[in-house]
Amino acid sequence: MDKRPLGVFDSGVGGLTVVKEIIRVLPSEKIVYIGDTARVPWGTRGKKTVINFSQQLTRFLLQKKVKIVIVACHTASSLALPLLKRKTKTPVLGVIDPSVKEAISKSKTGRIGLIGTPATVKASAWGKALRRESSKVKVFAIPCPMLVPLVEEGLVNHQATRIFTSEYLGPLKKKRIDTLILGCTHYSLLQETIKKVMGDVFFVNPGKTTATALKKFLIKHKIQGNQQKPIHELYFTDLSYRALDDWKNFSGNLGHVRIKEVDLDNL
Repeated sequence: MDKRPLGVFDSGVGGLTVVKEIIRVLPSEKIVYIGDTARVPWGTRGKKTVINFSQQLTRFLLQKKVKIVIVACHTASSLALPLLKRKTKTPVLGVIDPSVKEAISKSKTGRIGLIGTPATVKASAWGKALRRESSKVKVFAIPCPMLVPLVEEGLVNHQATRIFTSEYLGPLKKKRIDTLILGCTHYSLLQETIKKVMGDVFFVNPGKTTATALKKFLIKHKIQGNQQKPIHELYFTDLSYRALDDWKNFSGNLGHVRIKEVDLDNL
């Protein structure tokens, strides 16, 4: 058994929705998580900036001797993942590939929708990955820039969130998709609101698909952990009152955790 922890990073606290799924699937694994709450959101930033931030957080996790780096951030998976894989000897797993396979397998018509941050949609990484998996697929991607700040303000069930969701997804509903990829860690918290707009479509939750793919990877390479009640380490680049409130909203019950602030200058 491999006692080294799993490393997970995100642009903020949203990646804790992925951590929650990993703990559900792999309860005997310790997790070291870092969220860049000082510089969130990344979804409106340029490619070079996202890559630099991603490299910083990856270096931090490697210093913690993790056995794999999970890029929970969809923007980073879209823009930085290829470079991280090339430059990092430790395995790196993003959220795109596992979710693409799920979307292709579940779609009966090949008409697949994607909602994400502007940077995620502009990068086209999801569309390219879907088309590599199936040449017959038709991808309809919609940026939803206001949904992340609304969720982070705790307005998951607020009328404003319902209005913006309806505004963004209205055109997507007309495309007659049968599968929708929730292309941001925040969106799993809005699934019920989204369902009211989109109706009967299959939702791909990348947190769940990534956790399943991670388990298969660990088994294949024989690096599973076997810890009883592991104590997870959660690091944030800013521990304001808002970040502390947010991590509880996004995480639910993660079991035993230690929360620390890390200085950006030391990343």
